[in-house]
Amino acid sequence: MAATELRPSTVGELKASPWVERCQPSRTVKEEVRENLIARLRSGETLFPGVHGYGDTVIPQVVNALLSRHNFILLGLRGQAKTRLIRMITSLLDEWIPCIAGSEIKDHPLAPVSAFGRQQIASLGESTPIAWLSRADRYIEKLATPDVTIADMIGDIDPIKAARQGHDIGSDLNIHFGLLPRANRGLFAVNELPDLAGKIQVGLFNIMQEGDVQIKGFPVRLPLDVLLIFTANPEDYTARGKIITPLKDRIGSEIRTHYPSTLEEGLAITAQEAWTARANAAQVTVPKYIREVVEAIAFLAREDKKIDRRSGVSQRLPISVLENVVSNAERRAIQNAESEAVPRIADVYSALPSITGKIELEYEGELKGPETVARELIRMAVGRVYSRYFEGVNVAMTVKYFERGGTLRVDAATGSSALIEQLMLVDGLMEKTRALGLSANEPDAVRAAAGEFILEGLYAHRRISRNEATGFSAPEDRRRNDETGNAEDSPPARPPKRRQFN
Repeated sequence: MAATELRPSTVGELKASPWVERCQPSRTVKEEVRENLIARLRSGETLFPGVHGYGDTVIPQVVNALLSRHNFILLGLRGQAKTRLIRMITSLLDEWIPCIAGSEIKDHPLAPVSAFGRQQIASLGESTPIAWLSRADRYIEKLATPDVTIADMIGDIDPIKAARQGHDIGSDLNIHFGLLPRANRGLFAVNELPDLAGKIQVGLFNIMQEGDVQIKGFPVRLPLDVLLIFTANPEDYTARGKIITPLKDRIGSEIRTHYPSTLEEGLAITAQEAWTARANAAQVTVPKYIREVVEAIAFLAREDKKIDRRSGVSQRLPISVLENVVSNAERRAIQNAESEAVPRIADVYSALPSITGKIELEYEGELKGPETVARELIRMAVGRVYSRYFEGVNVAMTVKYFERGGTLRVDAATGSSALIEQLMLVDGLMEKTRALGLSANEPDAVRAAAGEFILEGLYAHRRISRNEATGFSAPEDRRRNDETGNAEDSPPARPPKRRQFN
């Protein structure tokens, strides 16, 4: 039904309007979602825009669950877009549905389930006023914690209210409804399901299957119409709690989520979520290879034996790292009065706090320390990305510059033009930036970032060395040979040039 069409305001008007065809009580919320999903599939419209990497895995399983009218659970590690995905299922609801005005549990005007709704129809008949619910009004989400009670989820009985109004104490007129009844005729999502106490989970499956629940020993009949969606982390089954067997048995589909399987998928997610379009400062340009390095850090962390794989490495890691990288470049541009902020590898090292706070270390990693582990990840990420661009590129001239004694210290605070002057002294270095798609006409900030990336790539592959005191220098094995007098004679083509910026 068109959103602009005049919506009835009473039960009588509803019965006489075209809206009544799509508002039959027999059409449950699961059937509603199923019908709208089928229409979306036939039209070829994207089901969940902005969710990347699940097109051939998770999304088909979610579609099958919805077509089967299942309650389902998304099972996966942190940072796998579980909550984002379930919130987008609201787009499969009708744009508007009617309910009895004033009903806490959104009673259907043609088939109320609460005592309040039935009283309204009995006393007012077709003059009963109705309200209209949007999609957003029909979604309720709860983060499960161990202190959640039956009153929070289902409701509680108020004996004082019963005494004052003369109602039977077991009547739902005396109930302060919890979240689940208030989600009637909509979606109810529970994040981190294993954190719920067992007795609360029992209350959930009673509502799911039998449509009733006991509150303080009084049976309350609430035949709710709800699509239930849960999320859980596999680690939580043993770490903090578990899903009780009767509830698990009543969940129709268990769908496993996962991290991006390719670097390109990860790049798309991070580009979509990271805040890099900054205003009121220097213009931000993030080179592709910097984005790839940031993303590769997450991929390598998920493979690293020093990091707890059971805990996972959230996709929030590269998002936060990229934002910190951009901020460091922005700060440098402001301090050096530059109009363009282009992140460098030095900015990635400045983003260590965004890495160390998002990884859980195994025993070996604890011995090394989180910062050391994070630095190793950055180095490996640079090495991996460098290989993609410079495989087969001859950088021997640049390496020989350092073997002859040349040094270069790169500081994250150094301005672009000053860094370019220093990089130009390194034999053959800036010529190789062509492998990154750069021309000689690029801004200084772009060229400086590219030159530093090449040096970091050589360091990652152990072609040259780098430390905090001297910066980039000859490989360690070459320096040891020079110190012992065992190096082969190789007269330099010209004296090494040395200049440092602090």
